[in-house]
Amino acid sequence: MNVEAAPRPARSAAASAWWLGLAIVLVAANLRPAVVGVAPLLSEIQAAEGLSATAAGVLTALPVLCFGLIAPAAPPLARRLGIERALLGSLVLLLVGFAVRSAGPLWALFAGTVLLGSAIAIGNVLLPSLIKRDFAHRTGMMTGLYTMAIAAGGALAAGVTVPIAHAAGLGWAGALASWALFALLALVCWLPHVRRAGRPVRVGGVRVGGLWRDAIAWQVTLYMGLQSLSYFAVTGWLPAMLVERGFDPVAAGFLLSLSTVSGIAGATLTPMLATRGPRQRGLAVWLTVMAAVGLLGVLAPFGVELPAVLLMGFAQSAALGLALTLVALRAPDAAHAAQLSGMAQSVGYVLAAVGPFAVGALRDLTGGWSVPLVVLLLLLAVQGTAGALAGRDRYVRRG
Repeated sequence: MNVEAAPRPARSAAASAWWLGLAIVLVAANLRPAVVGVAPLLSEIQAAEGLSATAAGVLTALPVLCFGLIAPAAPPLARRLGIERALLGSLVLLLVGFAVRSAGPLWALFAGTVLLGSAIAIGNVLLPSLIKRDFAHRTGMMTGLYTMAIAAGGALAAGVTVPIAHAAGLGWAGALASWALFALLALVCWLPHVRRAGRPVRVGGVRVGGLWRDAIAWQVTLYMGLQSLSYFAVTGWLPAMLVERGFDPVAAGFLLSLSTVSGIAGATLTPMLATRGPRQRGLAVWLTVMAAVGLLGVLAPFGVELPAVLLMGFAQSAALGLALTLVALRAPDAAHAAQLSGMAQSVGYVLAAVGPFAVGALRDLTGGWSVPLVVLLLLLAVQGTAGALAGRDRYVRRG
């Protein structure tokens, strides 16, 4: 990966670090609203555009697929432009994606979704690298803040997208387009860091190919992919599940919002807990058990939806925090961490993209939600195993 040759005066270093941290949090908060905001409106989008559950599954899977396919392009882009400029480009692309997705035609809905997923993919890869570079001695704290911002952005999108649409008289397109204002705020706050950034400097690193034969790297990648698969599958379809059980769309969106709000605590605390010791096996297993219990609560009779979604949201966002922390802990240095991050997010998110599509397809095939949720429970068992293996006190191979 690249670093920026941008020395700062010692007397302003602390203030610069705080401002950079704030900007990172704002950018991170924009990594989920474009995706999560669709879920509360999915039934409306299906009705308006005539989409089947399978086609709606494709719509929810597209951005996650982009996370994986575009992730390998992020490190070369950072080498060419510098991390700050590459992130600025991702924010501009995010704004373009919002405009295209809400333009009107059906093709624009899918094309804009691809642009949004591509923009988020760049941020997914480069923000952890930036934290590793500029906050090397505060990795746990900054990773916690970073994942907290991701969870908070998702919670905000889940909770207010439908109320915004109703209060302002907007359709689904206008409600989703309103999130461009949030992205614009992040862009404005990011600009000063771009102006202060130095020219990108090439530094030595390892070949990505060295990790493709490493067991630890694959365990981290599998854990990253399966926790993301679970998160996006549940986030994409939970409101629709609840609507079919008799909830109105506002209440269903509110429960999804509560799920993501509870995830803020898990996303914030887990990286700090994970960095307190050399092993994270027990933490990975406990988080998987918590997610499974929450998912079972969704299958249970009426009355337990609230505690179920709170527990599930906490565990899913905590698993994301653990996955990002494992990338740093299993790497012996920053160069290996950058390569492992690219591998884990590329392969992991391609795997995760299967989740929303498969859930929609299984819903069409079986006519209910029981089979899709049972499949997700089985995948959680694989996720827990991968997390326990990745949580051992070992490094990926060097060279």
